[in-house]
Amino acid sequence: MIVDIREKDEFRRKHIPGAISWPLSEIQPGNTLHTFPAQSPMIFHCQVGTRTQQNRAALAKTVDGGELVLLEGGINACKQAGLPIVKNDRQPLLLMRQVQITAGTMVLVGVIAGYNLHQGFFLLSGFVGAGLLFAGISGWYGMANLLAKMPWHRQ
Repeated sequence: MIVDIREKDEFRRKHIPGAISWPLSEIQPGNTLHTFPAQSPMIFHCQVGTRTQQNRAALAKTVDGGELVLLEGGINACKQAGLPIVKNDRQPLLLMRQVQITAGTMVLVGVIAGYNLHQGFFLLSGFVGAGLLFAGISGWYGMANLLAKMPWHRQ
């Protein structure tokens, strides 16, 4: 069984045929997957292999004595090897890319408007920077939560 530990929006955009989506955010609390025979190997993968390697211990707990296999290089390695990948370009961009685009645009607009219109616009860039800092420290991603509620994310 192939298990994709990337987040659901990443899985919907592209995945290995036959893989099931079980995001790392659902695995880390200690959940197990009981829909497969314990004797079959479970092949875990992510985008490039980093998340699977970093979370090896949590993934090992999910297989309940079965064989654990981590796909080296993740879905990117499969794509480079010419293996089939299910791709859906109609899905929105990955949520974190949307955050990067939005935050980058807001910072850029704040700087340009600050130089050309009024110095108060620099506060926009500072606000976005503070929000990103808070997200990194706390783990609460306000901009991502807001973007996830946008109409293009509704199923």
